[in-house]
Amino acid sequence: MNKAELAQAMAEKLNVSKRESEDMLNAFVELVTDTIKKGGEVVLTGFGAFSAKQRAARTGVNPQNPSEKIQIPAVKVPKFKAGKALKDALKS
Repeated sequence: MNKAELAQAMAEKLNVSKRESEDMLNAFVELVTDTIKKGGEVVLTGFGAFSAKQRAARTGVNPQNPSEKIQIPAVKVPKFKAGKALKDALKS
């Protein structure tokens, strides 16, 4: 399911216009992004938690020249940890 399909499904389930559901979905994505960018965490009990994780700098291999080593810089990456209810729903 892509973003447009999710917005359509939300519109039908909530009985609102597709435009309103797109606005809600965009607001959700923006709020989650802004929160984890600032170092916070968004927890949806039963569903999961969105956060940012710091990945350390490391030495890698240049794929175009495998004998050459390259330095990969440290970077923040998004992280999602599934909640218990979501995990349990997938088990059955």
